[in-house]
Amino acid sequence: MPDRNEILNELKNRYKDEIVSFYDKSPRRVYIEIKSESIVNIASYIFKELKARFNVASAVDARSHIEILYHFTLEYLDLLISLRVKLDRENPTIKSLTSVFKGSNWIEREMYELMGINFEGHPNLKRLLLSDKWPEGVYPLRCDYKEWDNNAIRDRGV
Repeated sequence: MPDRNEILNELKNRYKDEIVSFYDKSPRRVYIEIKSESIVNIASYIFKELKARFNVASAVDARSHIEILYHFTLEYLDLLISLRVKLDRENPTIKSLTSVFKGSNWIEREMYELMGINFEGHPNLKRLLLSDKWPEGVYPLRCDYKEWDNNAIRDRGV
């Protein structure tokens, strides 16, 4: 079984043209910013070849772009690898990872509905959490969110 340095060096070499930046934060945590078009290729390698477990993905509105972090754990090394992608804020689109692992299905639906991220190739990209009355194009976790329902009392989240 390869050790931590061998795995990280292999990732750097194999995907050198697809990696934007590489931040080795600590012995247990690495952040790799990649080109968004490389997500399926690199995530597939980490999940299938390195036998990592997909933990979760998270998205944030950074005002200038939308950012997604995909978190994978290599349990045999006690290492968390986070793949960071930055998407155009006006048209946040990325390929779905559902073809690589089914565990991305619901989190992609959540990011679609709360952040407005389009996951190309997702088999069932529809609402998961918000009411059917919620207007299209209104994303409650974006920085520019404005209340659309004057009768709503939102003191407990969305």
